Amino acid sequence: MIKVHLYGKLRRFTSNQDPFCDSIVYVPVEEENTIASILRYIGIPFEELGSNIFLNSEYSDLDRKVKD
Repeated sequence: MIKVHLYGKLRRFTSNQDPFCDSIVYVPVEEENTIASILRYIGIPFEELGSNIFLNSEYSDLDRKVKD
């Protein structure tokens, strides 16, 4: 399971849209998941993304693999 933190307009993809609280989605992860596949799982269209995507505090591309 991974924890995805969403900010700004992407908060609407979580149940908590309060700007003073964390907006987090928990996603089950499989061995070959990428950031792109996680975003598809959550239902976030790629055109809604900004240029700042991070994985473990590192700037990342959509094809970067994620681990549990």
